[in-house]
Amino acid sequence: MSALKNGSKAPDFTLPADGGDSITLSKFKGAPVVVYFYPKDDTSGCTQEACDFRDNLAAFRRLKTQVIGISKDSVKKHDKFKEKYDLNFPLLSDEDSKICEKYGVWVEKSMYGKKYMGIERSTFLIDAEGKIAHIWRKVSVTGHVSEVLKLLKEIKKTA
Repeated sequence: MSALKNGSKAPDFTLPADGGDSITLSKFKGAPVVVYFYPKDDTSGCTQEACDFRDNLAAFRRLKTQVIGISKDSVKKHDKFKEKYDLNFPLLSDEDSKICEKYGVWVEKSMYGKKYMGIERSTFLIDAEGKIAHIWRKVSVTGHVSEVLKLLKEIKKTA
């Protein structure tokens, strides 16, 4: 399990993104970034979460905040997922789980008594200096994006 906590420096990364680009976290320094990890493209919870971020992206942009989704799915799967749901933010591919491990979201899970490794749905709010402002682990999709926006607005007020 990762020792990341609020105030920790967010581990930097460069990952392949949908559309054939690659994205480096540290290039966003100077503005907040929401990095959310999700298990799999085009599954019910992951689709709802992605669509909630999509539907609220204008609010994130007003707060000058970038949203980035990360899963182990391939760039090709991300491209199909983005097109199918008209997603308007980057999806990054961490096929070897290295970044998931750095963020402590690659964990042992259990379903119907069977144990396996998978991504624990988690969100990291990274501040303009590249430090973790807040971590949500074991995210419940319903209402999550509103919760992230609420905290971001509170932080902006006090800044």
